[in-house]
Amino acid sequence: MAINGDFVSKTTLFLVGLIAFISFPAEAAVRKYQFDIQVKNVSRLCHAKPIVTVNGRFPGPTIYAREGDRVIVNVTNHAKYNMSIHWHGLKQYRNGWADGPAYITQCPIKTGNSYAYDFNVTGQRGTLWWHAHILWLRATVYGAIVIMPKQGMPYPFPKPNMEQLVVLGEWWHKDVEEIVKQGNNMGLPPNMSDAHTINGKPGPLFPCSEKHTFAMEVESRKTYLLRIINAALNDELFFAIAGHNMTVVEVDAVYTKPFVTQAILIAPGQTTNVLIQANQSPGRYFMAARPFMDAPIPVDNKTATGIFQYKGIPNTVLPTLPQLPASNDTDFTLSYNKKLKSLNSANFPANVPLKVDRKLFYTVGFGKDSCPTCVNGTRILASLNNISFVMPKIGLLQAHYFNISGVFRTDFPDKPPKPFNYTGAPLTANLGTAHGTRLSKIAFNSTVELVLQDTNLLTVESHPFHLHGYNFFVVGTGIGNFDPVKDPAKYNLVDPVERNTVGVPTGGWTAIRFRADNPGVWFMHCHLELHTGWGLKMAFVVEDGKGADQSILPPPKDLPPC
Repeated sequence: MAINGDFVSKTTLFLVGLIAFISFPAEAAVRKYQFDIQVKNVSRLCHAKPIVTVNGRFPGPTIYAREGDRVIVNVTNHAKYNMSIHWHGLKQYRNGWADGPAYITQCPIKTGNSYAYDFNVTGQRGTLWWHAHILWLRATVYGAIVIMPKQGMPYPFPKPNMEQLVVLGEWWHKDVEEIVKQGNNMGLPPNMSDAHTINGKPGPLFPCSEKHTFAMEVESRKTYLLRIINAALNDELFFAIAGHNMTVVEVDAVYTKPFVTQAILIAPGQTTNVLIQANQSPGRYFMAARPFMDAPIPVDNKTATGIFQYKGIPNTVLPTLPQLPASNDTDFTLSYNKKLKSLNSANFPANVPLKVDRKLFYTVGFGKDSCPTCVNGTRILASLNNISFVMPKIGLLQAHYFNISGVFRTDFPDKPPKPFNYTGAPLTANLGTAHGTRLSKIAFNSTVELVLQDTNLLTVESHPFHLHGYNFFVVGTGIGNFDPVKDPAKYNLVDPVERNTVGVPTGGWTAIRFRADNPGVWFMHCHLELHTGWGLKMAFVVEDGKGADQSILPPPKDLPPC
């Protein structure tokens, strides 16, 4: 199997970008980017189709910045769809106007219009990413964000010889928006993807993919930092490289206590940085990504592959495949997540809230709505605390900032209306699921504990939840029903992992804590696009504080009209 690959061009691009970036001056700088949203024909799996891209690239361009920089990205929409871009994991302090989710913090950018996302990178360094935050357009509109530490601040781990982006995604043969529309009209989940991808390429296990294979050239005895991003829409993924261990050193742009693993688990929305040493016999080794699913739900279980290729080894040498965990290996996932802990050093402390001002308990569930025109006479919906979220027609942040009435209510319940055996026998009854644009109001600077509880309403399933505007500490997780008496005693309040996206295990619960010190309207949703579309989302209104720098900044003049 001779793989032409394009490791030289890809790696050169990344290194040229990095070298050019590192040569910038030490003081805080202004980084400016132009994003042109445009349609381009792209061929994968023996089939070409038009896709929405940024600057004609798939995946899109990488944003480089340094901690403390100001970044301005001017987005001009030349496509037929409305567009908005979310800078996933950037906290956007007081500046929700730059966060990006359509109809939450802004109205979308209409065809022919532009909007400049203007934000500061404050107190963050590491790997994040950006993606479209409207419809399912992030299937092809996504890219990496690389934030270097402040000048003179080294990594808290051995300096790698080189760095490499590894962005995992999904690919559909047909137009994704048409597939989603067809599924919605039938009241069924849309067709699953036809392939997974590594840096936009499915790899040689798929037809017509010899030239659509990502390859990375390495040199013996050198150490590489892989910045891994899961940009897939609906699949948690295992990732491994044959014959090589990885050392996890960062997740979601927060340093972790290093640990060695043969494989990682990464949910949609999450990032993971690993160190890998080229310390094996020179050869060609597959890197591979495949879904994790431990519920009785069909997924695209095909394996994407790239090549980890030692310098000087000819392409005629057949690569070896890694031993990925079984697709339903719950034990591995629970064990892996348990190993993730904050570095909690003097330079990078874990400031876990020890006192809690507000306790929240949200149940995650599915249900069915009547739909006479649908295949089974019903349409699937999803809810938090029995409320399926209804998207507004104008941005929630605008409505909050300008006191526009009638757009949302602030009575989202702190707990479900009716307790039940959440993870017991499957429940098919509709527990009176309501529809509404209901938000939860949080006092500025208060400390919040939120327990997310999976339920067996229709089926149990794992859910990666993303909170905009914040990082949070994952203080506890477990299988079964959360016990408010016994489980908090087991919390890790010393060095819990800090993230912006966390998985709620199948038939289990996850507890997070954060300090509500960022005023604005902040979206929280399942990062499986399928579930978000069904209503598995809500938002927090964090009130202004009393200090001069504790209130929402005024909106920019070019904010897109509604």
